[in-house]
Amino acid sequence: MSPAVAAAVPCDERIRNFEDFARVHQYLLSAAGIPLSLHRRLYRKLADEVFDGGEKFSVEPCEEGRQRRLVLASETPLGRESDVFLVDHAWSFRLADALKQLREVPGLAERMAALMCVDLDGTTEAEDSAEQDSDKSGSLEHVLQVVEKEKTRIQEKGSDFAAWLELEELGIDDDMLVALNLSANFPNLVALNLWGNKLQDPEKVLQEIRKCGSLKALWLNENPVLNQGVDKGVLDALPELEIYNSHFTSKAKEWALGFCGDMVGAENPCLSVESISLENVVALDLSDRSIHKLPEVFSSSKLSSLSNLNIRGNPLDQVSGEDLLKLFSGFTHLQELEVDIPGPLGNSAISIVESLPNLALLNGVDASNIVESGKHVVDSALKPRLPEWSPEESLAERVIGAMWLYLMTYRLADGEKLDETPIWYVMDELASAMRHSDGANFRIAPFLFMPEGKLASAVSYTILWPICDVHTGEECTRDFLFGIGEDKQRSARLTAWFHTPENYFIQEFKKYQEQLESTSICPSTKETPSTKSVRPSDGRALRVLTDISQVEEFLTRPEFVLTTDPQDADIIWLGAQVDSEIKSSLGLTDQQYTNQFPYEACLVMKHHLADTIHKAWGSPEWLQPTYNLETHLSQLIGDYCVRKRDGMDNLWIMKPWNMARTIDTTVSGDLSAIIRLIETGPKICQKYIEHPALFQGRKFDLRYIVLVRSICPLDIFLTDVFWVRLANNQYTLEKTSFFEYETHFTVMNYTGKMNHMNTPEFVKEFEKEHQVKWLEIHENIRNMIRRVFESASAVHPEMQNTFSRAIYGVDVMLDNTFKPKILEVTYCPDCTRACQYDTRALVVSQGPIRGSDFFNTVFGCLFLDDLTNVSPL
Repeated sequence: MSPAVAAAVPCDERIRNFEDFARVHQYLLSAAGIPLSLHRRLYRKLADEVFDGGEKFSVEPCEEGRQRRLVLASETPLGRESDVFLVDHAWSFRLADALKQLREVPGLAERMAALMCVDLDGTTEAEDSAEQDSDKSGSLEHVLQVVEKEKTRIQEKGSDFAAWLELEELGIDDDMLVALNLSANFPNLVALNLWGNKLQDPEKVLQEIRKCGSLKALWLNENPVLNQGVDKGVLDALPELEIYNSHFTSKAKEWALGFCGDMVGAENPCLSVESISLENVVALDLSDRSIHKLPEVFSSSKLSSLSNLNIRGNPLDQVSGEDLLKLFSGFTHLQELEVDIPGPLGNSAISIVESLPNLALLNGVDASNIVESGKHVVDSALKPRLPEWSPEESLAERVIGAMWLYLMTYRLADGEKLDETPIWYVMDELASAMRHSDGANFRIAPFLFMPEGKLASAVSYTILWPICDVHTGEECTRDFLFGIGEDKQRSARLTAWFHTPENYFIQEFKKYQEQLESTSICPSTKETPSTKSVRPSDGRALRVLTDISQVEEFLTRPEFVLTTDPQDADIIWLGAQVDSEIKSSLGLTDQQYTNQFPYEACLVMKHHLADTIHKAWGSPEWLQPTYNLETHLSQLIGDYCVRKRDGMDNLWIMKPWNMARTIDTTVSGDLSAIIRLIETGPKICQKYIEHPALFQGRKFDLRYIVLVRSICPLDIFLTDVFWVRLANNQYTLEKTSFFEYETHFTVMNYTGKMNHMNTPEFVKEFEKEHQVKWLEIHENIRNMIRRVFESASAVHPEMQNTFSRAIYGVDVMLDNTFKPKILEVTYCPDCTRACQYDTRALVVSQGPIRGSDFFNTVFGCLFLDDLTNVSPL
């Protein structure tokens, strides 16, 4: 579900009929993919505001009330592309405003909480009922009655009959277990279910369990004793145990397979292996059994009728995928297979199907369709991510946590400009209940209806229509990632809504990490640069063409003179990119100096900067872990999973590749949010510096100006002044603060109130507050900046151009150990503050540095070899 861009056609005519509607909305209709046969019907419903979905559909609770689904309630089936329905938007917002709106708009939080199933009190009706049953039980008398009843039933079957005892959630404690004397009452006990009781003393539990030497299966799930390290004792005490806490043990054989194949159970406990007929097993569900290696009895000769096999959720890491496929190929009747993909059989559904030619269905999908469509990953049985919250959270906070499972997005545009900030929205209760399916029977698309023929009059809807025949009572589904295949990381992106196989992503992350650790191509020695003054030998001034107001105002050195004639200029200093089209239109030549280097995108675009540094240095400590979400989502998910598993901080910042001023930049620790943010445009995801160095409790970063005269050899300089950029609010990691721009961001030139602080004053106060020496920090920053540009020199020597000179803004942040971290490199940075404020250098002893001389310093260094107020790097 990529973001829809609504492009309005310039037109001032009010929509009076279908022909007007079709003409004005032709691009929108085409972009939405709405069938031509439904256009006239759609127009009528839009014009008359007909919301008739409620007459056709109904919403039902599922997943124990924590999710809802949409079903066709109409007695009349819906044919493919037979009708179209309007869906209202229950909530539309820009991300920064989300929490504020939930808190301030009356009834909004309540409606969204109900729609997203987070208005519950934390316990379901089933849990309440279980608690009531527990209150009735919990006494030895009640448990003895249950045991006596089962004992009588078994005696009626004969003294040799095996016993299967269900004592689940009866409030049994350690002393009660001893009093039950199970081994004496049930000498042939093969299965004992003690799930959800109050057992907590390992010695007493092992004492009683050890007496039941014939046990094949034991469930101690959700008993406190499991936290006391009882597992090894249980496995050592029971030599015939095949299933423990729902998982296969290393002793699992015929009995365990018979249990999973419905041949063994409470009505047929099977004391002897001879009474288990594995040859009659047609369907075998081995999912989530923690199987590392399949039992030896799992063979085509023993399971000769096996047609349906489910092995999801098992590591199966003690045997190769090749050997597993070879084993499965011996099951000639095997037609349906459920397995994690990526997983133990490999990363490709196509290769599995090709290895098992008799398969009809893989993960519920027709095998022939998998090959035809080129699907490598098919997983229709993933467990949904359900919203989680704590009772202390307000409804607004619960909604913020759950909304990423429901949000959709689009961007507005007119004929000239694309809105920089996307709009997110939640569909109404009916459409929000539509769940995902790879084989969806409905399709949706956002749509702007412009009744007056222009964007200002637009009303946003979502359009819903059937793409298959749908029958009464059938669930209505949509493809959350319609049109997105594996080339766009479909399987990884499904992680936003489903619990996908974590092990695969962790392995991808580890491989990526190993690759980075083995990389380093930067030379350890510096070449001596030879860049000198470029002033003509006749002494005439260099002519400068510029469109930057500060250069026009403050470049006052007599060695330079401004010109408006592009062809007459020696130096082209523009804020815009000087590409081949601009060169041609202005009549520029390759012998004119320009303020940019070829291929400088390797530095100034965030994803290229990270890639350049990775190729040069691997994973240096001064670059936070950074992932290009367009290409390395799987590796990021793996990193996230490892951090979550190991209890590490897991806060990330998503940044567009090439937008300044923190536009569309988001801080989040929610994996679903991180993945969904891909939909608003290409981004990097970078580990957030959760514990930065603070100044008087506020976050800050530092802007340095780097002057580049040559890339190969590297000839770069740092201006002797830098600027501190301070956040306006006190820093906090409270979740609700991530929506506060003035808490987590420092660029206040464009948003919020900017509080300027002169650098010498900042440094003096910072040293006093933290008891550090700034010159030591400054030296580390210098070394880091040098390495950033060494990366470009080593990885992209094609940047070198004799007629290129440039300045770059380099943004740096310090962590709480005062180590520098690179944030970004900016082309032609905003130098308003540099020209506006006088200051002093911190490193060398000299008089005041006037802001009005900033561009005199820049041009003097780059073109005259004048090193006043700059330092070589």
